[in-house]
Amino acid sequence: FHKDGFLVLEQFFSAEECDSMRSQIQKIVAEMEVPPHCRTEFSTREEEQLQAQGSSDYFLTSGDKIRFFFEKGVLDGKGNFLIPKEKSVSKIGHALHAYDPVFKQITHSPKVQELGRKLGLERPVVVQSMYIFKQPGIGGEVTPHQDATFLHTEPLGRILGFWIALEDATQENGCLWFIPGSHTNGITRRMVRAASGASTCVEFVGSEPAYDDKQFIPLPISKGGLILIHGEVVHKSELNSSDSSRHAFTFHVMEAKGTSWSKENWLQPTPELPFPSLYT
Repeated sequence: FHKDGFLVLEQFFSAEECDSMRSQIQKIVAEMEVPPHCRTEFSTREEEQLQAQGSSDYFLTSGDKIRFFFEKGVLDGKGNFLIPKEKSVSKIGHALHAYDPVFKQITHSPKVQELGRKLGLERPVVVQSMYIFKQPGIGGEVTPHQDATFLHTEPLGRILGFWIALEDATQENGCLWFIPGSHTNGITRRMVRAASGASTCVEFVGSEPAYDDKQFIPLPISKGGLILIHGEVVHKSELNSSDSSRHAFTFHVMEAKGTSWSKENWLQPTPELPFPSLYT
């Protein structure tokens, strides 16, 4: 993990644990109510990101709620669904770990806590969680990025992602790709809250360098596997053009000891939901 910036742990969660998360998310999607004016298409391309999430309070205030974001091209101009709603969801975030009993149990499971201790985390707190669908045929690409661009800390090196494959993740359905060792070069871009009165709620400072595609290695992983992701390692995923989905549950942890969370981050703890301790 320290050398490459990521670590693959196969079969970390059981098939039963994966299935319990998938059936729980089906219930959440079945009960999903999102007013058309709040429906935003999720994108990782910078200009689309600023237009969709950046102009949306719905995204900006989702840190302490369970909210829904949609794949590109599934909504008409009025925000109506062009395909069945359960096939249109891109991700659900960002507080499943706090408000849903199944995801809370997984996030704080004894083996996750034990892993945190093995990594030397003294005061880890959970900052966000997401369920990612990567829908068949339309699951959007995630462009090369570093998580610390969006979750900035002083000092750097205090953010850790836990990425759980709830189905086999293959090169065909959009597994993660990494540049090994790229977590040692700092970050060149940050997404920050814009000044009040700006046309978007967030803006980018700095720019993402052009990465060489040849440097990326794919990380296919079986259902139940866990990938640990250093906050500064460069990673991406391709468009899912296959006919099988690639569901994943992911959450981010910050080592809170001696760390300050940037007041400019889009995501902020709230009085209703201060960042909960990973260790229970």
